[in-house]
Amino acid sequence: MILISLAGVLLVCAGVPAVLFAVNLRRYCAPRSEVIARGREAEIAVLIPARNEEGNIAACLESVLANEGATFEVVVLDDASTDGTAEIVRGYAMRDARVRLAGTENLPPGWNGKQHACWLLAKQTDAPLLCFLDADVRLAPGALRRCEVEMRAGHVALLSGFPRQITVGWMERMLLPLIHFVLLGFLPLGRMRKTTEVGYAAGCGQFFVAEREAYFACGGHAAIRETRHDGLRLPQAFRRAGFKTDIVDLTELAAVRMYDSPAGVWMGLAKNATEGLGAPARIVPLTMLLLLGQVLPVVVAALWVVFCVSNVVVGATFDDGRMAVMVSFMLALAVAASYVPRLLAVRRFRQPLGSALLHPVGIVMLLVIQWYALVKQVCGRPVAWRARSYASGTGEEIGTTEKAG
Repeated sequence: MILISLAGVLLVCAGVPAVLFAVNLRRYCAPRSEVIARGREAEIAVLIPARNEEGNIAACLESVLANEGATFEVVVLDDASTDGTAEIVRGYAMRDARVRLAGTENLPPGWNGKQHACWLLAKQTDAPLLCFLDADVRLAPGALRRCEVEMRAGHVALLSGFPRQITVGWMERMLLPLIHFVLLGFLPLGRMRKTTEVGYAAGCGQFFVAEREAYFACGGHAAIRETRHDGLRLPQAFRRAGFKTDIVDLTELAAVRMYDSPAGVWMGLAKNATEGLGAPARIVPLTMLLLLGQVLPVVVAALWVVFCVSNVVVGATFDDGRMAVMVSFMLALAVAASYVPRLLAVRRFRQPLGSALLHPVGIVMLLVIQWYALVKQVCGRPVAWRARSYASGTGEEIGTTEKAG
């Protein structure tokens, strides 16, 4: 009975996310492409906070400026860069009147650097739609127009999307595809779209499109000034004020290489872990859920196979053959359920097959990062990111350090 109970627990913990992932996959769509107001172009301000982005900013601007079907301006805020970011943007501004360079102010106490930059950018324009874009994102030519159409059709005040993740290094391949697994395996999109409850907030800090009036009504980035996790906290601010938010699939409309080194992946995922999966209130239950549903099915199934084979070798028989068959069947289903979301995501989101096959290893790595971030917060150790150090658990700058990826 103990074996059957264990197999049942593993099957439930693996099966529920697998079913929800499959259901969500049909609802998680790209922004619609039909024109809802013939002849009217979207008016959007593309706002790019840039800190030491000389390796990214030119390609980012090229992709934005190639967009069609939208009337837009591009405002880049040079956030105290020490490289050639500002010079590159000035060059584009001289050649294209749609591009402007804005300077930053000293980072006030209690502010995270990115949130401060985005807040300053929002006040630089009167455009009815504000697109907050990270400098390492590359947009397809129709991305801005299609997102505007989606917002109008769905009456959404804040739209976010997850670009295709370009993964090169082994750690990128192991960890970054888990973004879609966690999103679609644990967030009921249908319920999220029917309510403005804060608990269903979700987004990607790399790409946001916000209605200007709603943005300032809910406080925008000023309302989340201390956070490093704008992907979660900005949608929460909108929902708290009663505005609808949504997420869309940008796999075909945007691409990004989020981190370019193992250290960058580690520090990048750790910097805001304690505001997400690694939050003190949820890290223990989430750890148990992920271990029971995504790691232990493979481990227990492997041990069970070894046990069964060893019994066959020595000529032993099971006291209850039906129980053995039932345990084998339930463990096989649990293993299959744990792999279904990752295998579905390989083709849909262009993810590497190798990392999907090593899914349990990736989950363990993700959990180690979450616990590492929590321990750092408990110990009061500063978190370094983008040449700034922040007190753990806050966004307040306490010094400078080397760029971490």
